[in-house]
Amino acid sequence: MLSGVGPEPRPACRVAPCMANRDVIVIGASTGGVEALRTIFAALPGDLPASLFVVLHIAAASHSYLPDILGRAGPLPAVSGKDGIRFRRGCAYIAPPDRHMLIDGERLRIVRGPKENRHRPAIDPLFRSAAAALGRRVVAVVLTGNLDDGAAGLWAVKSSGGLAVVQDPADALAPGMPQAALGYADVDRCVPLREIAPLIAGLAHEPAGVEAPPAAPPHLEAELALTTLKPGTVDMTRSSREMAKYARPSAFSCPACRGTLWEIAEGDARRYRCHVGHAYSGESLLAAQSDEVEGALYAALRALEDRSAVSQRIAERYSGRLPELQADRLAEAKTLNEHAEVIRTLLAGGKAPA
Repeated sequence: MLSGVGPEPRPACRVAPCMANRDVIVIGASTGGVEALRTIFAALPGDLPASLFVVLHIAAASHSYLPDILGRAGPLPAVSGKDGIRFRRGCAYIAPPDRHMLIDGERLRIVRGPKENRHRPAIDPLFRSAAAALGRRVVAVVLTGNLDDGAAGLWAVKSSGGLAVVQDPADALAPGMPQAALGYADVDRCVPLREIAPLIAGLAHEPAGVEAPPAAPPHLEAELALTTLKPGTVDMTRSSREMAKYARPSAFSCPACRGTLWEIAEGDARRYRCHVGHAYSGESLLAAQSDEVEGALYAALRALEDRSAVSQRIAERYSGRLPELQADRLAEAKTLNEHAEVIRTLLAGGKAPA
């Protein structure tokens, strides 16, 4: 049972009955996403018989103007997602800053769970929750963006009977996310941006099929429990026991909490999650590790420069009294400065001296 039911959106929206159409459209975007989403919303019909859910990567401390921007772009009302509301057809729901937006039955969940792919909101949790809750009714759309958030979520939608749509990478301002999605999941359509709105409108009228939907991958519910910080899921013993059912320990540690990362296989692809819920695709893990390396280099640079300064201070004290010790300290300071210069060159993006 959900708690904290929020206010209903404006009356222009109609309550979504339990239909067998493709009436749940989940969309993820990042770099270049505002203009891409405006283009789509400007071309969508006002009587679209579907609910739209949008995640755009946004800084945690930002105020999101995206509902206003998209609401003005076309005839569909767009509102910020509120925890517990019953979603409606003909409306668009936008993930708020610093919160994941999830679909739970016919309602929304807005949670401040662990970051995925270094983002909150992230695209994968929305897609994964839609796949687990609504299966064949879901159409997932990955738009322009860097790295690969959305690829694993797209795989979950496809594995649960939904449809996968990807913006043509050649048409995207940032092709990374579309390219990753194409490599991760069996995509149904890869089209230029201008074709996505009419495609969505057509799919919203398409029956989802009367045959029984395929069973959602068993780890989706377990991962959603981690995303919502469901009581008991962050107990290390219990969490590790549950994760062992669908993942295996890796040799890597979580950049966010230093815990062990578990490796999850989805087809030929691999991604990673720690037992408290931080999750990474391969590319996002590389990016997080790069940040760690940069931090370690700055720490090393500071330590080398501090030690060099101390050596020079000691050399000054030995001046005129202990020339051999003074020479040793000055030589040490010079070596430390040379090592520091190598690190400084690396941090500056240049080539370290041979």
